[in-house]
Amino acid sequence: MSFLLFAITGLHVLILVLLFVATLDKSWWVLPDDETVNLWYDCLYDNSTQSWVCASVADSQWLHAVQALMVLALLFSSFAFILFMYQLYTMERGGLFYATGVCQLLACLSVFTAALIYAIHVSKFHHHRQPGGSFGYCFVLAWLAFPLALLSGIMYIHLRKRE
Repeated sequence: MSFLLFAITGLHVLILVLLFVATLDKSWWVLPDDETVNLWYDCLYDNSTQSWVCASVADSQWLHAVQALMVLALLFSSFAFILFMYQLYTMERGGLFYATGVCQLLACLSVFTAALIYAIHVSKFHHHRQPGGSFGYCFVLAWLAFPLALLSGIMYIHLRKRE
């Protein structure tokens, strides 16, 4: 039983790290000249002044939805982890971790919806840029967090506390 708890805790920490990096790091879209764009700011390097010029990317309602859903996924998953630790030490023997599983499934749904919206509307987000580009590693991490959060949510729902 202790191995299972360590594995589930490790999986949850991995999901939290993936969500933090996917939400806060700067590589959701990679341009052909290796410039990257994140969910929050659009930063380009100006060679003449040798400094970064940043502007907010708040021009699209869909991008606001992606930002909100990624933050929501991070909050749901963080709350699920705290709730799991609380339930682990206070719940009676034989109890199920339903609340933790539901929170983790909500995080799964949020990150899935955010990544799907970004994939569908990416051309609208970068219409003012040069053509070309590809999805960055943060987008891939968001998609990777989705099945892992789904798996852990299902595991939490079926997990019983034992002594």
